[in-house]
Parts: sequence; structure tokens; C-alpha cells
Amino acid sequence: MALKSILLHPDPRLKATAAPVTDFDKTLARLADDMLETMYDAPGIGLAAPQVGVGKRLLVMDCVKEENSAPRPMVLINPEVTWVSEERNTYEEGCLSIPDQYAEVERPAEVEVSWLDLAGAQQTERFGGLWATCVQHEIDHLNGKLFIDYLKPLKRQMITRKMVKLKREKARA
Repeated sequence: MALKSILLHPDPRLKATAAPVTDFDKTLARLADDMLETMYDAPGIGLAAPQVGVGKRLLVMDCVKEENSAPRPMVLINPEVTWVSEERNTYEEGCLSIPDQYAEVERPAEVEVSWLDLAGAQQTERFGGLWATCVQHEIDHLNGKLFIDYLKPLKRQMITRKMVKLKREKARA
């Protein structure tokens, strides 16, 4: 396994729609393992392939936060939201591609998602709470959407300016 570099906003690859995965091979499994390692190292609870420069519909997540609880790493390939609750939740979201920036985003409180696993088998699960927020956030990445796209233009521009400054400072270092 290897840590991947996480793209920082603004980067045009983060705004592109990811292509469906068609090859379920060792390369895909290795990418998923690398993404999980990168996500845990960051540390984060979700990571989409476009965030590591791979334009494929693949995401990983693990929202287990309780101490002494077993981790639950998940790999979702070609995920689709098939149902959303009418009830809404607001969470303060952050993003590994927009470090140290957080904002409240309202989303459906529960979602049902269908996806393929690493063997290409169909899976379906209903997610609530933090899991629901995370899976929606990561699926947004696959569609070229960032959490800041839900914010008012002024707040979005302010965060983007901070990110441009951060990228400039990193380039100088």
C-alpha cells in the first residue's frame, strides 16, 4: 500500500465528473487499499478517487469514530443514491481537498445507496447520521461537486482565496 497525494482545491480535476469503473482487477483493489490508507493517514472519514487524481467512480469511507470500536472500511464503486429521506440534517462538513475549512451543509438525513464491491457484486445499504452525510459528500466528489458549492457565493469565494494562498505557500516551501 502507498499513500496518495490529495489534490487541493482549486484544481480542475476536482470539478470533473468521474467515469464509471468497468475493470474489477488488482489495480482497482490496490487503488482502494491506497485510498483507505491515505484517508486514515490524513485523517479523514471519506475519500473519493478524484481527490487523488483518479477520474473513476470509486470512494472509500469509514465513519466509525467511537474509541474501542472496530473500524468499518467501505469501498463503494459506481455508487448511486436510490432513495433520500424527506428529513434533513445539517452537519459541519470539511474536506481533505479543502483542509482546515468547515461549513454547515444541509443534506437528506438518510439515504439508500447501491454500489458494486471490489468483486463487482451489487450492494445496497441505507445510511443515516454521519454515514449519510459522508456518502453524499463523497458521491458529490464523483460528480465534480464540492461541499463549498452548497455555500453562499461570498463564503465560497473566501474559502477559495484561502486555498489559493495555501497552495502558493506550499509551492514555495
